[in-house]
Amino acid sequence: MTLSIAYSGPAQVFAALASLAAILLVSAAPARGQHPRRNDQFKHQVEQLEQAWRSAELNGDVDAMGKLLSDDFVGINMSGQVVTKMQLLDRMRRRRTVLTRLDLDDVHVKLIGRTAIVTSLANVEGANEGVAMHGTFRYTRVYLRVASGAWQITNYEATRVGPPPPPPERRPSVAAPAAPAVPE
Repeated sequence: MTLSIAYSGPAQVFAALASLAAILLVSAAPARGQHPRRNDQFKHQVEQLEQAWRSAELNGDVDAMGKLLSDDFVGINMSGQVVTKMQLLDRMRRRRTVLTRLDLDDVHVKLIGRTAIVTSLANVEGANEGVAMHGTFRYTRVYLRVASGAWQITNYEATRVGPPPPPPERRPSVAAPAAPAVPE
C-alpha cells in the first residue's frame, strides 16, 4: 500500500506531521483500564479458580493442582518453607500435608492488568508430616492471565493469624546418670 500526499508549503507539511504524530501517540498509548464488565468477569473467573484450588487441596488432586500452578510457581507454605511447583505436587502425591478442612472467608480479588491478587482468611485442619495441625491463616495468592486467556497461580504465601497452637506433647527426657566424681 502506498500513500501519496502533495504538499504546497511548510505549513501543510507541519500539519501533516503533527497529525501523524498524534495518531501514533494515541495508537501506542496503553489502555487506561479494563471495562468494568470485563473486570467483573475476570474476578469471577479467579474466584472460581480459588474454589478449584480449595477442592484440589482437600482431595489431594495432584492433576488439578498441576493445571492451576504456573511452571515458575513459587510459594511459601504455612510452615514458612519455600516450595516450587514440583515440590508442592510431590508433597501432595506423597500425602505429606493432608487437609481435612479448608474454609475460606474474607476473599478479595484485586486486578492489575493481567495479574490478580487474592487475599483470604482460611481456617485449616489436617496433618503435616503426620502431626495434627489446625489454625487460621491469611493467604495471598497471585494469578497471571497467560496468552491463552487462562489464569495460573504464580505465587502464594500463608501467614498464621493469632498465637500458634500448643506444641505436641513430648515425653519427658530421661537425664543421663551423673558421672562419678573423680578423686583429685
